[in-house]
Amino acid sequence: MLEYRSAPTADLPPLVLYAILRLRVDVFVVEQECAYPELDGRDVEPTAVQLWAEDAGDVVATLRLLTDGPDRRIGRVATAASARGRGLAAELMRRALTQCGASTVRLDAQSHLAHWYARFGFAPEGPEFLEDGIPHVPMIRTA
Repeated sequence: MLEYRSAPTADLPPLVLYAILRLRVDVFVVEQECAYPELDGRDVEPTAVQLWAEDAGDVVATLRLLTDGPDRRIGRVATAASARGRGLAAELMRRALTQCGASTVRLDAQSHLAHWYARFGFAPEGPEFLEDGIPHVPMIRTA
């Protein structure tokens, strides 16, 4: 049974947090062959919120929602390879944007996914840049 969940990082049970972080490492570090510090310190900020999808108790998709001054920031959007194509990340995006309310929301999209984020109202907000060897584009969704 598929369930969507959301909680401040500080409120997560340790095994759920582990599953979320493991999925992110599996996708961003292992699958994308990109050695970088996935644990960047932002997950433990007081306002950090994790959103995730569970299927039969397994975390299969996740994203992180942060506060950046007056704005919100979405990042670490990841779906397990076995769960792709089911719209899980899209549903997490919709739920995150609902939590953001009227706030301006920012993200740094991998360039090849900019069109995917555009369907949620995001537009490029600057030149493409390399992050850990992967092209990214800053994007914004205004209130």
